Amino acid sequence: KHRPRNSSDVGDSSDVGDLIQFATLLADAAKEETIQRWREVCVIDDKGMGDEFDPVTDADREAERAMRALVQTHFPDHGVSGEEFPEQKPRGPYIWSLDPVDGTRSFTCGLPNWVTLIALLEDGEPILGLIDAPCLGERYLGSAGGAEVMGRHGNTVLRVSLCQKLAEARLSTTDPFLFNGSEAEAFEQLRRSVRTTRYGQDGYAYARLAAGTIDLVVESGLKPHDYNALVPVVRGAGGVIGDWSGGGDFAPGKVIAAATRDLYDQAVEIMAPAA
Repeated sequence: KHRPRNSSDVGDSSDVGDLIQFATLLADAAKEETIQRWREVCVIDDKGMGDEFDPVTDADREAERAMRALVQTHFPDHGVSGEEFPEQKPRGPYIWSLDPVDGTRSFTCGLPNWVTLIALLEDGEPILGLIDAPCLGERYLGSAGGAEVMGRHGNTVLRVSLCQKLAEARLSTTDPFLFNGSEAEAFEQLRRSVRTTRYGQDGYAYARLAAGTIDLVVESGLKPHDYNALVPVVRGAGGVIGDWSGGGDFAPGKVIAAATRDLYDQAVEIMAPAA
């Protein structure tokens, strides 16, 4: 397996500035569909097919429709892979990865920390990521050129913390009950090794890792639309993101993001047996 890479290793696009601008346009379109429905606490459907509750709302669907329409209009050769609708195949190297509401459970509870995730992949590699937190007025952007947060008080360059020891780390995962069997045992060992642990942040945890206020995120069961946008943001801020075995295979959905290589390696040592 190859090792996870830092931002300087990730490929770039010759018109990345235009693509970043377009990504913000997609985020604006999604916000138009999500924010009012969040305030109104819209109708919730269950797409779990009788298994674990898997909520979806009109906000998810309509935001993805709006973003897909913009891609089709502005970049008809680009593909689209979203959470709610079938994949649109590309006629070239580019695919947009869309997750209109990451943290739907938080969304349906009226909590403000859900996000919209937007990524651009070139030949399967995420080269641009955007994490938009509409309720908080924060938009995190990452690419090979670095990472920044756009907020109410202007733009700020993102840099991860310098944390190198588990004993000093601030850890986050969305829900500890999403780990099963040996996964749960490994995570509990990790939790006991860190300074503090916070739950329920979904994709927002990775944004805060990039901003330097969280040091470590460990999750299981992620799908491509869950992690594609996170990779350029974390790496652009100088962090490390990879799998539980110390490589870069995200397909199994087991992800570790860390502020530093030392911290990542220590987390891998604990989580790898359950990978």
